[in-house]
Amino acid sequence: MAYGNIPASRIRNFSIIAHIDHGKSTLADRLLELGGLMDPREQKEQILDNMDIERERGITIKSNSASFLWRGQDGLSYLFNLIDTPGHVDFTYEVLRSLAACEGVLLLIDATQGIQAQTIANFYLALEADLAILPVINKIDLASADIEKTKKQIRDLLGLNPEEAICVSAKTGLNVEQLMHKIIEKIPAPQADVHKPLRALVFDAYFDSYRGVVAKVRIFDGRLRKGDKIKFMRRLSEHEVMELGIAQLKLKPLEQLEAGEVGYIVTGLKNVSDVLLGDTLTLTTQPAQEPLFKIKEIKPMVFSGLFPVNGEDFDLLKEAMQKLCLNDPSLVYESENSEALGFGFRVGYLGLLHMEIVQERLEREFGLNLITTAPSVRYRVTKTNGQVVEIDNPSEFPPDAISVEEPYVKVTIISPAEYLGNLLQLLQEKRGENQNIHYLDPQTVQITYLLPLSEMIFEFYDKLKSLSRGYATLDYEFFDYRKSDLVKVDILVHGQKVDALAMIVHRSVAEKRGREVIQKLKNLISRHQFQIALQAAIGSRVIARENISALRKNVTAKCYGGDITRKRKLLEKQKEGKKRMKMIGQVEIPQEAFLAVLKTSDWQKKERQ
Repeated sequence: MAYGNIPASRIRNFSIIAHIDHGKSTLADRLLELGGLMDPREQKEQILDNMDIERERGITIKSNSASFLWRGQDGLSYLFNLIDTPGHVDFTYEVLRSLAACEGVLLLIDATQGIQAQTIANFYLALEADLAILPVINKIDLASADIEKTKKQIRDLLGLNPEEAICVSAKTGLNVEQLMHKIIEKIPAPQADVHKPLRALVFDAYFDSYRGVVAKVRIFDGRLRKGDKIKFMRRLSEHEVMELGIAQLKLKPLEQLEAGEVGYIVTGLKNVSDVLLGDTLTLTTQPAQEPLFKIKEIKPMVFSGLFPVNGEDFDLLKEAMQKLCLNDPSLVYESENSEALGFGFRVGYLGLLHMEIVQERLEREFGLNLITTAPSVRYRVTKTNGQVVEIDNPSEFPPDAISVEEPYVKVTIISPAEYLGNLLQLLQEKRGENQNIHYLDPQTVQITYLLPLSEMIFEFYDKLKSLSRGYATLDYEFFDYRKSDLVKVDILVHGQKVDALAMIVHRSVAEKRGREVIQKLKNLISRHQFQIALQAAIGSRVIARENISALRKNVTAKCYGGDITRKRKLLEKQKEGKKRMKMIGQVEIPQEAFLAVLKTSDWQKKERQ
């Protein structure tokens, strides 16, 4: 028997999936209230969003789980294992790992907005995972809710039966109890066998300063007890289970976990590299022969350099990256050395919001002060000798390149039809290729385009929201690599290349982008005793230039009256001194200049939710 003497036939493992801001976390609050997990004295909204950054932004970044009991209409107790998931496209890997631990999903749809881009994307993820899908229409208490239109979209776009959709208000709790009964009816119990050798999926983990690595697991076969010796089937490392249990907002220790259950284990493991999310746990004494399915891995799309402002913090940054990667395995990094910024890491992210969140988490959770370089994508470059290399750092662009391929993404935009003209103009400006324009209904259009990823990370999201007054929604996935006329633009300060400011851009916009950077540098670099030339160049050809004029000391201030030749002598002496200074002088580029150029530039405008 499982937790609370609940057999596997009365366990329901499910996730809530939806587009951003359709009410996933609010619905999770209502479910946990009915499950008796929320203390009225400590009640707060979005209880499963336990990071400050999640609560401040109003978005879910990390999936979280909670287990609770619920009495069904048959009078029997059921164990619900709920996993709340993010909605933003940059956190799709969180959704994938959550779905791997479930038998079904609640597909949440906002009755005021209808089906959005990420609704469709998450629906297909659940479909590929062969999960039971229960549509839930939320926000029916609002005056602008259009339930009938939403039901029609459920039938036409998703192919689901709209009559099975439960209409709820997560805010007021209307019909949420009815949803609980529907979960029992529509989401199947896990296919579990406690007599088979143990196989448990590690779908999430985090590092606790006192306990070490805390791994969240879904038991598929067998039974796991406190004190058992276990091993990771992919890492082959062996450990003893010091503590296990279930998550009920707080961790609740138990003596054992059985097939079908979702819980956590603590082994006292301190080396975070020994844990790989998606790995299978088994017993060392009676090991399973085959690991569980492998969760589909998602490759990073956007790359940037991450450097500590204080060079002495490099070791702290390295340790912080290891711990963060345990919690966020979609993050990849390798060491990098920049002449301008010192030692740091080249980091791969799933998107711009992911990049922004990672930097903010490193600064908040680990107390680091960081500089992030301008984001880039991974290019394929063919050299004159026929060798093909992949680069994600503009400073590594080979001088003997004869052709460059850049990644294209398939972009799906759902928007009110009245903004179609503006959006098509934006997509054309970004070198997009039209694939399909489909009207979902007379007021709503779905646009499918192929777009260079490098164009999408350059102020595309902000323009999309601006042109559609915030109504357009975006989803994208990698498509393929295509040849493009791309060049490397170097930024030179006083004749020296600054590797951290190099960029790879399309030839048609190279001059414009180069001019923007040196204009900002001109305002940020302080004046020196000599003139400083700021240049943007493609190879040896300068395409833009600005000068920072020299500071001038009034050497004739102490001269009053007398012969003019005395003043001329002092001015000539000053001129000779400045010539020598210009030859040997080094320009001091303050950290603030990198922060300002790279953090507030058009590349890195914040994605608004």
